Amino acid sequence: MSLMKQICSLLLFFLLTVSCTDPSHDSSVEARVDSEHAGMILVEATGESTTLGTNDAAAASNAKPAMKVKFAYDFSISKSEVTRSEYAALMEKNISIASDSADLPQTNVTYYDAVLYANARSSQEGYDTAYSYSSATFDSEGNCTNLDGLVFDPSQEAYRLPTEAEWMLAAGEGWNTSSAWTNVNSEYHSHPVCTIGENDLGLCDLAGNAMEWVNDWLGNLLDTTVTNSVGAPDGGTLGQRVVKGGSYKNDPSNITLYSRGDIYAVTSATKAEYVGFRLAFGSISTPLWVSGAGVSLSRVSVVATSGQVKSVTGTYHTKLVFVNYETGNLAYIDFSNSTLAVTEIVDTLPVFHPDISPDGKRVAFCTKVEGVSGTSEVYVRDLNATGTNLVKLNVASAAIPRWRVVGADTVIVYVTDAGNNKEDAEWKQKSTWQVPFAGGKFGTPVKLFDGSYHDGISEDGSLAVTGARLLRANVSGKDTVWYNGEQACNASLSKDSTKRTLFLDFGSETGKTFVGKEYATHERLLFADSTGKLIQSIAAPANYTFDHSEWSNVKNVAVATVTNTNGAHSAIYLISTVDSSLLKVAEGDELWHPCLWVAKSNIITNFDLDLDSAGVYMSKTYADYIESMRYKMELFWQYHDSLTVLIWGSSRPYRGINPMMLTNEFAINMSVACNDITMAARFFENYFLPHCSKMRTYVISLDFDLWHESLWDTYYESVPGYHYDKNHDYWKSGIPAELPRLSVDAWGGNEINRETNKIYNGFVGISNGSGWENIDMSQDSIATTIKSLYEEKLLILEKLLKLAQQNNIRVIGIIFPQSPLYAQTGMYGRHGLTRSYAVEIIARAMEMQTEYNNFTVMDENKMGAHDYTTAMAYDSDHLNSLGAVQLTTRLDSLLKTLE
Repeated sequence: MSLMKQICSLLLFFLLTVSCTDPSHDSSVEARVDSEHAGMILVEATGESTTLGTNDAAAASNAKPAMKVKFAYDFSISKSEVTRSEYAALMEKNISIASDSADLPQTNVTYYDAVLYANARSSQEGYDTAYSYSSATFDSEGNCTNLDGLVFDPSQEAYRLPTEAEWMLAAGEGWNTSSAWTNVNSEYHSHPVCTIGENDLGLCDLAGNAMEWVNDWLGNLLDTTVTNSVGAPDGGTLGQRVVKGGSYKNDPSNITLYSRGDIYAVTSATKAEYVGFRLAFGSISTPLWVSGAGVSLSRVSVVATSGQVKSVTGTYHTKLVFVNYETGNLAYIDFSNSTLAVTEIVDTLPVFHPDISPDGKRVAFCTKVEGVSGTSEVYVRDLNATGTNLVKLNVASAAIPRWRVVGADTVIVYVTDAGNNKEDAEWKQKSTWQVPFAGGKFGTPVKLFDGSYHDGISEDGSLAVTGARLLRANVSGKDTVWYNGEQACNASLSKDSTKRTLFLDFGSETGKTFVGKEYATHERLLFADSTGKLIQSIAAPANYTFDHSEWSNVKNVAVATVTNTNGAHSAIYLISTVDSSLLKVAEGDELWHPCLWVAKSNIITNFDLDLDSAGVYMSKTYADYIESMRYKMELFWQYHDSLTVLIWGSSRPYRGINPMMLTNEFAINMSVACNDITMAARFFENYFLPHCSKMRTYVISLDFDLWHESLWDTYYESVPGYHYDKNHDYWKSGIPAELPRLSVDAWGGNEINRETNKIYNGFVGISNGSGWENIDMSQDSIATTIKSLYEEKLLILEKLLKLAQQNNIRVIGIIFPQSPLYAQTGMYGRHGLTRSYAVEIIARAMEMQTEYNNFTVMDENKMGAHDYTTAMAYDSDHLNSLGAVQLTTRLDSLLKTLE
């Protein structure tokens, strides 16, 4: 080689290295081999810092803003990704591993699989585990798809997944994508670990080979500095997780140190052939959780499943609201959501004694606690993440609000002062009032009683109670004292016709006589009938006492906090008076004043259908596309006998066709991500033909680059609702009257996502985006061109067309536009397929128009030579809202022409 060529080669290598390394990290962190934990590197992180995210305006929203994280502890991290042989040996998996693949990274594992591996190694080496859970669910391939009640304890000296901050600190020391297995050099498959170099700490494959799970939920970053960050306290309504680094499929130009996700949403049950993990070891002292509410030493964990809550309340549609006393915020859990999370409404107002409105959409609260005299205010706000439409009751003082329905009116009962009621004369200076609330506004208050009866009024208005030192009652307008005048508190009158009062006492003689033994203060929950006579008692969990006890809005279900031996209100329990059972639903440092709301109309009493299967179009193998499909099934059962056009396909029509713009049709868009022609044919034959009597047109997306995947088996086979429909011949002999309602009431999803999907009959548009410029080249176009599979899919399309023709239904197949830049490559589109074979497949689809006169192909891609501008594109294969207008307008014109 000539001297000039050597110089040019060195210069090129230098430029590549500079362009692919991370200049914001200096190699200053010290690290050494951890002699006590095999395969681990001990990172001396104390006093060091790293940066999560970026301030780059072009970065994804979940990666902004940049957040600095400091470390006050050291930790160990695996030198390499966990290999296939290591995983099989420890997890006792009966996996046949070829000698040449034993050192490949273990991929195709869920977050839960990685957690179980970490626990297994901790147990094997005699450590306590960092993760606890109540039960595990596995799919047919042996992957763990759910861990009920999963709680991470960062204080444990144990193996675990690294936090995002730990991963960033370790990866940032010598980050270099030019020395990693990527799509430039990998030939689109993984390679044995540590075969392409190490970073400055001696760690391998952080920038490539396999993308990696870390421990954190995908929460928001804050423009601040956090010490010992352990990420978000939960995953919010979507339950998304953070994955880091690049893989053998990614182009180096698209791999960044700060990136926190993949192409699609990543949840704990997600698995992919290019995602693996490595372990960390060590406890995290004084961990800080980062959420929209700010930075906190405490967190609230949901420890019960939706199914467990349903077993108590009778429905998934149950909401729990309470006060997180550590943050001072109102918080709530919606157990109908597919991902259970605690949502805090951040505000500066003092919050006590929240009560959920009869329709479950609002919450009332006051600013003074029971037992403390003084001026208080009552507010009502929407029960959502931001607590919108805050309204104040404009009176001199109001405390302890309780919703009530009187005839056709919704009202709030409140008292003028919530102080104790021991002194009769003083107590009677206080009073009880009622104020209408309608249309987001308070009406005119009306006085009900002298005396502060703040613990409830019966349905018929004949009984009111209060318990703040004495258990007082107003029976048919007459004041009386119950419980022999002994001390009582935390009273609550049932919201049904039984007129039962629950309360707590102080180990009083009356209570001990009824129970038959001595007990400590607040150790037993007592129940009295409408005359004040004791009828039941329920003991608190061992080593705990009750506090803040309340009836729910349905019969035989109550809720209470419990206090530990240190006096902290550390958990919330549901209580069934039918069998005296207790269900712990939430844990935290200080949880106060719970209120449980149950959607009464959703409690099914007709058990002709299996309520665990009928209409349950969700599974614990949660993914956003399964959730989206669940909403589409709700739409289908609601409108099946009215629709004239049904739109079906992948995320391309989901984002690209607005059914509300079809002028002469009633249409719904049932498209979701991870959908293909097999599913289009399956649903057409089994759901649409039998149940859509007015349907005239079936619009499908021809996503040829997705035809190499078997999406039904991969993503939807485990969903119980589809199995139940199949076992009942898809209800061809008649749809059960309860099924449409069950599809709405069933577990999973959340109201925000449901309304988003319903507002435009299944279309969910997206604004702006990155345009056509940044194309995804992560798929191997040759490997995805499986001609035998494409032949099968063409036969499926032909069968669909034949069936549609026999039933006088038109089929419009749309080829959606993708980035014109793919024309400069060998790829047809984002998900692969060689361009030469794509031309052949498209030609064969076009030919079917001759044989089937009910079939029209609408080619909006034209192999990239289309007229959809970059301003109309969200990314390399999806239109944004502007592009959706152009495509839907053309579809509307075509429908009119075909008429």
